Amino acid sequence: MTTPRTEHLVLPGVLTAEEAAVTVRGILAEQREDGAIPWFRGHHLDPWDHTEAAMALDAAGEHEAAERAYLWLAAQQLQDGSWYAAYADGDADAVTDRGRETNFVAYIAVGVWHHYLATGDDTFLDRMWPTVFAAVEFVLQLQQPGGEIGWKREDDGTEVKDGLLTGSSSVHHALRCALAIAEEREEPQPDWELAVGALRHAIRRHPERFLDKGRYSMDWYYPVLGGALTGAEAKSRIEEGWERFVVPGLGVRCVVPNPWVTGGESAELALALWVVGESDRALEILQSIQHLRDADSGLYWTGYVFDAKAVWPRELTTWTAGSLLLAVAALGGHEATCAVFSGELLPTGLDPDCCQ
Repeated sequence: MTTPRTEHLVLPGVLTAEEAAVTVRGILAEQREDGAIPWFRGHHLDPWDHTEAAMALDAAGEHEAAERAYLWLAAQQLQDGSWYAAYADGDADAVTDRGRETNFVAYIAVGVWHHYLATGDDTFLDRMWPTVFAAVEFVLQLQQPGGEIGWKREDDGTEVKDGLLTGSSSVHHALRCALAIAEEREEPQPDWELAVGALRHAIRRHPERFLDKGRYSMDWYYPVLGGALTGAEAKSRIEEGWERFVVPGLGVRCVVPNPWVTGGESAELALALWVVGESDRALEILQSIQHLRDADSGLYWTGYVFDAKAVWPRELTTWTAGSLLLAVAALGGHEATCAVFSGELLPTGLDPDCCQ
């Protein structure tokens, strides 16, 4: 096995080579033998954050560990193509939230495509294709006539048809990655192309089709991070929310007006800034959240209440560290991470905007 290349995880004021290695080891220490990656041992795990942590492992060259994470997902997939929203960490894997959230389900496509680009492993792609296909089909069953994606399906089968802008933006990204997988396998999916085009149109042109969650920073930057907004539209959106959400020197608020900055949102904003060519500001954001780093484990505290000068909650989460590593990997030029998040090489589907 070749030695993993991690020079792209070194970033001035953010991570040294040794700090990057400690953070990677910190995520690996929380991963179970069966491949599952909980928030931290003894807590729960969800499919989205599990996938984000697995992607960070691939960015660090830990491909075997990342593959085990995806195979765990494949083994846990329900017959309808979905996953439950939360599983307890433990031998029994008790389900703690039996809802099936569409953005959680869709995100496996992003992770699988990222792993394939990082490894070139055709056997892996073939093995995971039925899992990705079933997941996408589940998600598209909840797409509404206006293009937005219904939030979830309850355990009793009831559809929650309300669209969430953050969730739908994440699904938009996932559908494009799923189309890339389909193209690589030479298995065209015209229905998916129509679906991603309709979803992008809803995100760009019809904010009224989504629940109003404008207080949350994720609703601000996710249309950019998910690739629905690009170019001047993306940069304009970033500028519009900057003063409301960014706390200089500390990070990004999770929700206004709460005096609480969070590592995951900050790292994702940095990634969105990189996407629109704002690498200098992305670096500043990543530097600003190093006060959340735990030097011993290499993991990061979820958040910080700055008026009380207190870390809260008292949890070091794999997905917070994962989001930071992915942002650093993009800034460092890691090819697979850049390809997945820049969107330049991802299929766009059919664009209804061209016919309006």
